[in-house]
Amino acid sequence: MSKYMIKTNKDRCISCKACEVHCKSKNRVPVGAKLGLLVSVGPVAREGEPAYLNQFMPCFQCEKPWCVAACPTGAMSRREKDGIVYVDQELCVGCKACIMACPWEIPQFNEATGTVIKCDFCRDRVDEGLRPACVTACTSHALTFLEPNMDSAEVRKAYALEKFLTR
Repeated sequence: MSKYMIKTNKDRCISCKACEVHCKSKNRVPVGAKLGLLVSVGPVAREGEPAYLNQFMPCFQCEKPWCVAACPTGAMSRREKDGIVYVDQELCVGCKACIMACPWEIPQFNEATGTVIKCDFCRDRVDEGLRPACVTACTSHALTFLEPNMDSAEVRKAYALEKFLTR
């Protein structure tokens, strides 16, 4: 399992797509490709009111990534220290084997460079102790970058703060 994950608070997300815009800008993602995708469903009835259901979908940083196994050149790798899966642009030949291997179609083909790109949680930022661009840019603070085992503690803390502040 990856050391990190990006979690969406569906109650806070307002479908603004700032996460997608900042991801594309920071990573210089060409038109047509997305490293992280905000999926919106709706409008649906939620407590009698119209609402959208939103989920941000970055790479899942799989423990045994099919994209890495399918890559014939070793361009697709998984870091041992934190499980982040990334593409070495110097080694990628653009064969698209990783794209076909990923059941979620996370790797994207970059027409401009003839290589594959994918979400790597902005590993350069993570290495500096920063959060990914999509999380930093979220206008409603709906995205959280955390370690999976921290999730339950964060949920409990948020619940307690909400109950305390609403009294």
